[in-house]
Amino acid sequence: MIDPEESRVAVPDSRFDWLCETYKPSSKVPAYLTVIDIAGLVKGAATGAGLGNNFLSHIRAVDAIFHVVRAFSEEDVIHVEGDLDPIRDLEIIHNELRLKDEEFLAKKIEELSKVTARVGKGGGAADKAKKEELEITQKLLKTVTEENKDVRKGDWNNKEVEIINNLLLLTAKPVIYLVNLSEKDYIRKKNKWLPKIKAWIDENNPGDLLLPFSASFESQFSALPTKEEKEKFMAEKDAQSALPRIIVAGYQSLQLMYFFTCGPDEVRAWTIRKHTKAPKAAGVIHSDFEKGFILVEIMRFNDLKELGSESAVKAAGKYIQKGKEYVFEDGDIAYFRSGLANKK
Repeated sequence: MIDPEESRVAVPDSRFDWLCETYKPSSKVPAYLTVIDIAGLVKGAATGAGLGNNFLSHIRAVDAIFHVVRAFSEEDVIHVEGDLDPIRDLEIIHNELRLKDEEFLAKKIEELSKVTARVGKGGGAADKAKKEELEITQKLLKTVTEENKDVRKGDWNNKEVEIINNLLLLTAKPVIYLVNLSEKDYIRKKNKWLPKIKAWIDENNPGDLLLPFSASFESQFSALPTKEEKEKFMAEKDAQSALPRIIVAGYQSLQLMYFFTCGPDEVRAWTIRKHTKAPKAAGVIHSDFEKGFILVEIMRFNDLKELGSESAVKAAGKYIQKGKEYVFEDGDIAYFRSGLANKK
């Protein structure tokens, strides 16, 4: 059994770096993304081939997928299918995830059908909810089978999204395609498979992101111990590491963002979902801040950077107070006022 490898990586952000340089805090806490390396699937995984059921259960537990596609030739790195064909590999994963969702949804429909059959046309609110869940689940199965579409590409209302989120469907998860190139192809930004992979994505999952990278390049880069050596390496190769862009894309695919709290003790990025209102954002720091929320004082990062200090932001009338209905924006610098406690 190949167990998944888990890694927690800091989300790179020049704003966070600037705030740390400005406040010179004792503690620096960036936003983090947890990445889990799950062994590759083989054809037939949905029916158990190649320990497929175990691997698929690991995928079910994550929130989004980095789909790594091999597009380099290397005799020493054996391909499970025997030869290099990224389009075939894309199709295999694509089909296995759908087949597993199809199997899962069919079982769910069978289970819900038995429950609703016992109720008949009567029943209370809970029974009606089960009937609605059955209808939505049938619609999901139709999307995957008859319409040949991933669930995330469907047009769903709020109630349907609620059901989808509870089902943890594999094809409902956001996907970013990472194309692993040779170091040479990555540096020269050319590879014969890239246009074909892009065309496949546009046809099968339009709108999904494709990011080229080179594991060989990144391995050499990450092994360098100092910032100076890393910069020299990139200058000599005339190429940048793709990891910052990959990490940020993964974080954003989860519909996440963060706000900052700043002071001499700590500069910290606090992760929240997009469209989060002020009390809920306060609750990320401590539940007491949400319960006793009075108001939040907000600085925009660009205002602080341009004007140079909190006092200058206040003097310019750009230090604003907001109430419970305020929807946080990415990169807000916040100071919460609560009936129970304050936090900067």
